[in-house]
Amino acid sequence: MGTINLLRMIKRKPSRETLIYVGLWTAFFLIPVVSFYFRSTVDRTYVFRWGEIFPVWMAMAFYLVIFIFHDLVLAPMLIYREKHGQYLLSMLILFSAFVFIQCVGDQGDHPHGLGPDGPNPPVHGQFMPPPRDHQNPLHTPLGPEPIVNSLLLLGLLGLNLGVKLYFKNERDRASILQLEKTRLEQQLEYLKYQINPHFFMNTLNNIQVLVDMDPEAAKAALRELSVMMRFILYEGDKAQVPLQKEITFLRNYVRLMRLRYDERLTVTMDIPENMPDILIPPLLFVTFVENSFKHGVSSRHGSFITISMDIEDGRLLFYCMNSKREPSRGGTEVPSEGGVGLKNVRRRLDLIYGSDYTLTIEDGKEVYTVKLSLPCDGGIQNKIMWGNNG
Repeated sequence: MGTINLLRMIKRKPSRETLIYVGLWTAFFLIPVVSFYFRSTVDRTYVFRWGEIFPVWMAMAFYLVIFIFHDLVLAPMLIYREKHGQYLLSMLILFSAFVFIQCVGDQGDHPHGLGPDGPNPPVHGQFMPPPRDHQNPLHTPLGPEPIVNSLLLLGLLGLNLGVKLYFKNERDRASILQLEKTRLEQQLEYLKYQINPHFFMNTLNNIQVLVDMDPEAAKAALRELSVMMRFILYEGDKAQVPLQKEITFLRNYVRLMRLRYDERLTVTMDIPENMPDILIPPLLFVTFVENSFKHGVSSRHGSFITISMDIEDGRLLFYCMNSKREPSRGGTEVPSEGGVGLKNVRRRLDLIYGSDYTLTIEDGKEVYTVKLSLPCDGGIQNKIMWGNNG
């Protein structure tokens, strides 16, 4: 299994995790070279010899083999398959074998000045260096003691686990963000599919009334509706649209709705022509204006609708106020949180902007007011990773 994983790693493009391991082990193997070379530059009596480095590399290669085995076989057992018991048992066997190999290799080693037949007297006037065991690669300057070597191995395997856990958490976090993005996009699409039929139903009802009252006005309304439908078809399915297009759509909607009413209705739109072309969710403001026409226009006395929009302190401010017509039998016309449209708008704002928006609805006795404040610095991109929206 480890061989198969190793072949797969060789075939595919190296990951950041693999590059980190390659860099670390390259640095580890260069340490003795740099150390011996630096010593030769400081101590002129010392001669740099590759023969002193090869035994160190042999010991490091032994650690490297264990590291690769742990990375490909044991670490995935713990991190990805969560087999804690099997991992601990495997590690116990691995360290037992590691210590056993060292102890077996040390049986042939003898303390300085001792031979198989007893003490070896030193030659007069000479210093006898400790013998090197070239058969046991672990008997190197890395540390001849089993405890030291075991701690070194434990540190290397711990480093392997740490790096692997870091990249696993990074992948898990990316997966969670992708799932959250997909979930939010699905919810937003559902809400937009609710808003569009709701909008068309009310608009067609208005045109139906115009057909009987003023056929020419009904024809003009149908032309306006075709322009609005084009916006909905080509822009409404996007996550965000330029503010100028949304304003144009809003003006067309108000012009269409205005055809139905006489001079007793006063509609005021205060939107500067030089509004910045920031990006906002499509069909965001029309629900508030739609409610103003639906619930704020009286057939018996004068009514008004005031719509304004501006930029202040880096935020987009939308304001819609309308008079309230007489309550129908059984209660008021517009509860402050009522209507499918208003609930959907609030839900969309929650999903897109989180807590970085303010929606205030004041349902007074005679006036109904909506105040909406949105960030201008790409709130959608900060809350949801939309990617390419066409």
